[in-house]
Amino acid sequence: MTNKAVLEGGPADLSERVVDAPSPGEDVKVPHRGGYEHFRATARRQDGPEGSLPVFEWWERTEIAE
Repeated sequence: MTNKAVLEGGPADLSERVVDAPSPGEDVKVPHRGGYEHFRATARRQDGPEGSLPVFEWWERTEIAE
């Protein structure tokens, strides 16, 4: 079974809000509109169809170098 995580915050048009969870201690980095949206783990969990999932909160955006 794949571990999942819930993404909170960031761009309103981010299509995926439930993603594969990273290894413990790592952030989630999602490619989006020419850059990356970065999400950090919180102590919170959210119940949903996939069960109780850890919540990762948006904290910054970086641009993809050309």
